[in-house]
Amino acid sequence: MATAIVILVIIAGTIFAVIAIYNRLVRLKNTIESSWSDIDVHLKKRYDLVPNLVETVKGYAAHEKSVFEKVTQARSMAMQASSPAEKTNAENIFKDTLKSLFAVAEAYPELKANENFIQLQSQLKELEDNIEYARRYYNAVVRDYNILIESFPSNIIASQFKFKKEEFFELEAPEVERKPVKVSFS
Repeated sequence: MATAIVILVIIAGTIFAVIAIYNRLVRLKNTIESSWSDIDVHLKKRYDLVPNLVETVKGYAAHEKSVFEKVTQARSMAMQASSPAEKTNAENIFKDTLKSLFAVAEAYPELKANENFIQLQSQLKELEDNIEYARRYYNAVVRDYNILIESFPSNIIASQFKFKKEEFFELEAPEVERKPVKVSFS
């Protein structure tokens, strides 16, 4: 009788542990999806802001047509990307084209003083900060989820219920981020 009770307690404990691990995996998976959605919202706001920025710069620098076309193409490509890997690639290209747009703006002092341009630039900076915060949160949740999937005994449950590792969302390729910064005072 006592042996049967001990066996039942062990079986019940195992069942509760499996349920707890499964529920944690589901909670993290849903948090990943929610945080990815938050990133997507910020990116969409930026995609909506960029055409206004382009139009403002166009008014001052009409002969810089190739820059405007590149920004438009990069924006379109970034909007169509769906997975973190595709978004990473598209966002890197998009950020580079935005840099070229601001380089054009630097050549026009009256544009830099334009109140509309200053406001758009400020909104873009705020959105970039929000994207960075959302990306950090997303990557932290992905890290916790991936650790749980790879750790024992939760890896057994994760494989049984077909939970797969998630990709991090990195805006800069690691090899680019690790390059030393060149400082020159000449």
